[in-house]
Amino acid sequence: MSEEKKNFPQPKLWHALVVLLITILLMASSIMEFDSPLIMGVDEVHAPMFLGVCAAAIMALCIGFKWEDLEKMMLDGIYKALQSILILAIVGILVGVWIDAGVVPSMIYYGLKILSPKIFLLAVVLICSITSLATGTSWGTMASMGVAFLGISYGMGLNPAITVGAVLSGAYFGDKMSPLSDTTNLAPAMAGTDVMTHVKFMMLPTGITYVICLIIFTVFGFTGVSGSADMSQAAALGDAIADIFTVSPVLILPPIIVIVAIAMKVPAIPGITLGIFSGGILGMLFQKSCSLGSLLVASYGGFSLDASTGLEAVDNLLERGGIESMLFSISLTIIAMMFGGIMEGTGMMAVVMEQIKKLVKGPAGLVTATEVTCVFSNITMPEQYISIIIPGRMYAEEYEKMGLHPACLSNALESSGTVTSALVPWNTCGAYIKSTLGLAPWGAGGYGPFAIFNWLMPIVNIIMAYVGLTVADMNNVRLAKKKKA
Repeated sequence: MSEEKKNFPQPKLWHALVVLLITILLMASSIMEFDSPLIMGVDEVHAPMFLGVCAAAIMALCIGFKWEDLEKMMLDGIYKALQSILILAIVGILVGVWIDAGVVPSMIYYGLKILSPKIFLLAVVLICSITSLATGTSWGTMASMGVAFLGISYGMGLNPAITVGAVLSGAYFGDKMSPLSDTTNLAPAMAGTDVMTHVKFMMLPTGITYVICLIIFTVFGFTGVSGSADMSQAAALGDAIADIFTVSPVLILPPIIVIVAIAMKVPAIPGITLGIFSGGILGMLFQKSCSLGSLLVASYGGFSLDASTGLEAVDNLLERGGIESMLFSISLTIIAMMFGGIMEGTGMMAVVMEQIKKLVKGPAGLVTATEVTCVFSNITMPEQYISIIIPGRMYAEEYEKMGLHPACLSNALESSGTVTSALVPWNTCGAYIKSTLGLAPWGAGGYGPFAIFNWLMPIVNIIMAYVGLTVADMNNVRLAKKKKA
């Protein structure tokens, strides 16, 4: 294999830059120019990403690579993401089962009970965090809890931009830390580590950022919300959930089982599967409408209401999950890894990295370069999946050469690629928020300044990298594992 690689043609920097420029233009034109699907809240980036694969393949053929070599590179790229793909499918099953079983509705119901005017903004962050942690989706949280809280904030006379900022801070915290999230599985797959190690490594920088957000939104709440605000919409949301499901504290057990499994170092797939089985069993015991048949249907197609509740926020929250809901992420991952496989296998990624490395000084500099690249990707190839996949494959080898644990890379990818997507108006995430919650990130009445978690997270992570807290030597990590054993 090594002999073969030595005989491969050597690409030049301009080869790689042309491919990247074509891909960027294809992605940007798809979002900005031909955005009719995006207006409906669905971002279509598969076709432009596939055209990017074609551009990379044509350039490689022109350089002198053979098609058999390129085909193997694409398959190797897909193979590296297979664990992530499997987990995404299983997570889809979990979400569908947990909704049908009443697990997710119970978590939301009890979360709504803590609402009061003075702690409204704090509660928004906390409840959106719980919802996003439970479902693994920031978009679903925004479309359900976000819409409900926005309505409540108008009734309170509160600045809607502050409420949207609180919604995003909670939703993206939960999305970033949930083992059920597609991006939380995608980042470690690109970096070369497992999802549980990734989540644990993120806890310190993410926790610090989150606590700062909670403090700021608590201050906002006590200084800007009237104590006599109308909370009827929150009560209506809770009542609608209670009308459909039997709500019980016992139904909080499946998420606890998954958390305990993570703490006991159970691998991701069996740990999530435990959550599926425990949720399904409890659902059949507690919910009249939950049966083996309904659980099987929800596992693939997601949960579906027999009739609308009359509250769009509740309908949006409950009708989701299933393997089918993950097919978008799975298919995009496969196509993007074809692109990454060619760029990496041909050495085009390496020649770009050679130029970037000249600006990088030490591990902290590498973390900074990674985050800047992710933000640049969110601006130029406006899709958060691409902003995780491409920088992830670009920098993986360099982290290995520096002796850094791949969790350092996966943490940097999530601390910038995932969260900053919401701050770019033409990014699929920014456009989705505009269509769902009615506000743009910047300009008059923009939510950007109040999306504190989203813009503070990459800053905190970079600062902690220079302090030495978000970089980990590979040998030190191994020694720590041996001591525990």
